Amino acid sequence: MTIRITLLLSALLPAPIFAQPATPPAAEAPKDDLVRVALETEKGRIVLALDRARAPATVANFLRYVEAKRFDGITFYRAMTYPGGGGLIQAGITKDARLQFPPVKHESTAETGLKHEEGVISMANAGPGTARSDFFILASATPSLDATTTNPGFAVFGRVVEGMDVVKAILAAPTDPNKGAGSMKGQMIAEPVMIRSARRESE
Repeated sequence: MTIRITLLLSALLPAPIFAQPATPPAAEAPKDDLVRVALETEKGRIVLALDRARAPATVANFLRYVEAKRFDGITFYRAMTYPGGGGLIQAGITKDARLQFPPVKHESTAETGLKHEEGVISMANAGPGTARSDFFILASATPSLDATTTNPGFAVFGRVVEGMDVVKAILAAPTDPNKGAGSMKGQMIAEPVMIRSARRESE
C-alpha cells in the first residue's frame, strides 16, 4: 500500500488582508463494495465479505451459485494442512457437473491487489479461465498462491469476517489417507462437512 505523507509548512508571513478562496473539500475515497454471504455448515456459521470492487467477475460468479442455491448441500471435502501449522479447506460441486456454470475469467492477485492472507477465500482452478464452483478458504497466509511473473496463481475475492473457528475446526477434521489423487492424496476429509445453505445477507 502506498503511504502518502503530507508535509505541513508553518506560515512565515502574516496572513494577507484579502480573504482567500475556501479550499475545496478533498474528494471522498470510494467505499468498499463488499457483499456478505453466510455459509451455514454442519460445524457452524461462516460469514464471508466478498470484494466486488476489486474482483467483480469472481464475486459475480460466486453469487450466481448462491442465488441459484447450488451451494446448498455441497461439502467441504478437502483439508490440506501445512507442516508448520495452518492450511486450507476446499469446497465445491463434485457430484453433478450439470450444476456447474461456465468457467469464470481469472482475476489474478496482480490485477486485484488482493493477497492470499489468513482468512481469505479464493477460487480453485486448473489454470487461468478454468475456475467454476470450487473455492478454498485459507487458515493461514500462503503467499505462494499469489500471482508472479511466471505463475498466474489463484483468484482471491473476499475474506472470512465471522467463523474462523469453524474454518479451523473443518481443517482439523480427520482425513482418509487412501482417498484423493496425486498431490491431493490423503487430504480428503473422511466425513465431508456439509454446507446446509449459502445465503446472501442484507447489505
